[in-house]
Amino acid sequence: MVSFVTIKTVSPLMCFFNKSPLSCINAEPMYIGYVLSWSNLTSTIESGSTTTLFPEEDEDEDEAPSSSSSAAAARTTIVAMASSSSSPTTTTTEFIENFNRDYLQRHKSYEDNFWETKMNLKGNSVENLNTSFNALETFLGDQTTLEKVRELLKHGTVSEEQRIVLNQIEKTLKCYIVESNSAKALRESMMKKEGALQKSRNNLKTQYTDKDGNVVDTTPTVIRTKMRSDPVESVRKSCWEMLRKNGPFLLDNGFCDIIKERNRFARELGFEDFYDLKVTNAEGFSKKKCFEMLDGLEHATKPLLDKALERLKKEKGEDATKPWNTGFALSGELTKLTDPYYPFEYAPEVWGRSFSKMNIKYKGATMRLDLCDRKGKYPNGFCHWPTAPYKTQDGTFIPSETNFTSLATPDEIGSGNTALTTLMHEGGHAAHFSNIVQGSPLFSQERAPFSVALAETQSMFLDALCEDASWQARYAKNRKGETIPWELIERSIKERHPYKVFQLRGMIAVPYFEKALYEMDEKDLTPENVLKVADEIEMKIQGGLAGRPLMSVPHILADESSCYYHGYVFAEMAVHQTREYFFKTGDGTIVDNPRVGKELIENYWVHGSGNPGFLGLVNNLTGSPLKHDAWVKELGVEVEDLLKEEKAEYEKALASASSSSKDEIDLEMRAIFVHGDDVISDSKESGFVEACEKFRGWIYQEWPKTKIMA
Repeated sequence: MVSFVTIKTVSPLMCFFNKSPLSCINAEPMYIGYVLSWSNLTSTIESGSTTTLFPEEDEDEDEAPSSSSSAAAARTTIVAMASSSSSPTTTTTEFIENFNRDYLQRHKSYEDNFWETKMNLKGNSVENLNTSFNALETFLGDQTTLEKVRELLKHGTVSEEQRIVLNQIEKTLKCYIVESNSAKALRESMMKKEGALQKSRNNLKTQYTDKDGNVVDTTPTVIRTKMRSDPVESVRKSCWEMLRKNGPFLLDNGFCDIIKERNRFARELGFEDFYDLKVTNAEGFSKKKCFEMLDGLEHATKPLLDKALERLKKEKGEDATKPWNTGFALSGELTKLTDPYYPFEYAPEVWGRSFSKMNIKYKGATMRLDLCDRKGKYPNGFCHWPTAPYKTQDGTFIPSETNFTSLATPDEIGSGNTALTTLMHEGGHAAHFSNIVQGSPLFSQERAPFSVALAETQSMFLDALCEDASWQARYAKNRKGETIPWELIERSIKERHPYKVFQLRGMIAVPYFEKALYEMDEKDLTPENVLKVADEIEMKIQGGLAGRPLMSVPHILADESSCYYHGYVFAEMAVHQTREYFFKTGDGTIVDNPRVGKELIENYWVHGSGNPGFLGLVNNLTGSPLKHDAWVKELGVEVEDLLKEEKAEYEKALASASSSSKDEIDLEMRAIFVHGDDVISDSKESGFVEACEKFRGWIYQEWPKTKIMA
């Protein structure tokens, strides 16, 4: 059903459809009215009139919108729009409303194209992606708008709420203003190169050799899963070698030129290099400060790494340190034993039920979920917002629209656990952004100046629950409804806890690699040197060549995710500090505790990228500045002590678990399950639980082996 507002077009036009996450809003700014279209619904709003939209109900109105770019005619399209944000007679209220509307249309156009390209939908266009990106960047880089903001702040009639919004607009624009024509040309050039590289990457064949010597076409997700779970070493090695091919392929297809142009662009704007630009804009502190914090963590955990490597050799043998063997040595058989308790087809319902019990709501959001792997799909989970939520000047809340993807192969061993963790992670992002209530969508869009660390703290705090014995006692169940036995959790702790430092060191390796990459002289930026530096960083930080080669990490490729990974590291610090806070206060629990959702919303989520910022929010909630102490302390806990604590929590959870698997789940959200261009189910039709059941039926149909297992 279409949500509507009364629009007085004598003032700037505002109209919001709570409809498709893939509605395309793409227009130039100098127009005087709207035409909004969806299927057979078209409403025209003419300048100088007052219009209330009451579209006639029909059967198509409740259908899930198509996700294909071939349905362009069925998208919301702006063909006329007022734009008076730079008018000398514009009031502060009008300016903010105009700016928010104009920003959101460009943001949405780019996000629609981003989704179509990354999901490899029919008719997707890299050219359209580049065009919409440049339109968004141009809008955010408009010097005239920045001058108008400063004029209003200095001379305008401005309320305190409006001052907060104007300061946020100024803060955001300063991240994007490009006054130099040469810098603008570099920006457009590097985006074209990045688009071409992405297109080439989509055509890269991902293959491995099976135990019988057959070459098998597959996806990056299957490659990573097999490295953890396939019992045949030659298969694991073949998968690792496939990951190693990413580096030479990317470097032969222009990656070095992209690095050079990113650095030239950053230096044109007065930054040391591209890494310095990214971290300064996103986090509000310099690259130097960033690596001072990382150096402290690296120094504190190096002894733990050395101890873990020696233990691995002693317990598993020298071969376990080979990059294609380490993951299997730590989880191979255990992954197979625990796999039945994480059936992928139940993962969406488990995620929804767990969040609902913690009182996490999505505030009227619409979420599109593309959860299963397929060829040509972007090889990493993500969550983006075509509509970034905000509060209009009259107090109306505009809910978010979310595009959310993960990479499950339902019949692969270990894929269910991985996919569920991704659901908890990306669902945490979605919950965070859905609950941002500020006076502009700039507070709730995920790019600069939004803190990467703040965003990742929320998602990683929630996906960390999957390792808690108390959470597993409630939610890790096989297809018969039987709870994972304590013996498997105990074994998991014994086998994995001493080696958790490997994950930390793998995380910090990425920012150290990117730092080295962007600090290389242009003359040294050759494929051979880049590969050499990647190996050197792996050896120094991880103690050997990595099971996930640094050049196979997808974050380093895209403009928006490059020089980003430090955010995961700082977020993990905050996660451990936040967990410590919840365990020490109240009833000392997180799982199924409704207090958690309330405190996260009030203390972390509602502010968005506004003040007091990441470091301030962590300090406000936990009562302490951000430190790595809680993380390092947790890594250093002796196995026997941890087993004692976790068993007590497991038994307590079993005794208190009482929720029915048939209870309705209320997340205050519309969930649309899709697979590429196809819609599988829609919670608007019959509720979240039934949408999950339809999704489950589709899994059984597409992956018959899962139905046999059930």
